[in-house]
Amino acid sequence: MTIVNPELRPYLIEHATPADEILQELAAENRRAYPRDVRMQITPDQGAFLAFLVRLTGARTVVEVGTFTGYSAIWIARALPEGGRLVTCDISEEWTAVARRYWERAEVTDRIELRLGDAAQTLREMPREEHVDLAFVDADKVGYPVYYEEVLARLRPNGLMVLDNTLQRGLVVDASDTSPSTLAIREINDAIAADKRVESVLLSVYDGLTVVRKR
Repeated sequence: MTIVNPELRPYLIEHATPADEILQELAAENRRAYPRDVRMQITPDQGAFLAFLVRLTGARTVVEVGTFTGYSAIWIARALPEGGRLVTCDISEEWTAVARRYWERAEVTDRIELRLGDAAQTLREMPREEHVDLAFVDADKVGYPVYYEEVLARLRPNGLMVLDNTLQRGLVVDASDTSPSTLAIREINDAIAADKRVESVLLSVYDGLTVVRKR
């Protein structure tokens, strides 16, 4: 199922803050080296949206769950104020080795702390206090319910959490789809909608983007 008309995608990208040469080269390398996994990279307009949120909120402490090759991390890190920090986690040494190369080129290495390992465990090892200003969750979908709770516990009041792929290519409304990923996304979507600790909006941006504000 197509959420956004494919014919509109180039138009949407053309009318947002553009990706620079480094981001374009990283996207090209992803398409070439990881053709089956490139869908894990966010789009340029999603990157611009994340950067917009960082600047709008003045976020200084940001957590990213799911790094892949570091494309979204560049957008986020560039938007951080002086002294801001992005903690990003992933399980793949191969993908994050690519990320490190491009972070160096983008001159954001000093703003990023990469933690390799199981994302749930990485989050649990962080101080359990409300210190995170903004979080971006874009990892394995089965883990979303756990990531949501661990991040929310550390998110400050009025802090934002953004979750990607919350429409699962439209399969959230296909009752015949009972795959683990789709079931997990339905679970987290229902949980967020009913959660009195937050207010939220599910945007039909590409594969679904949920923005959550902690009350």
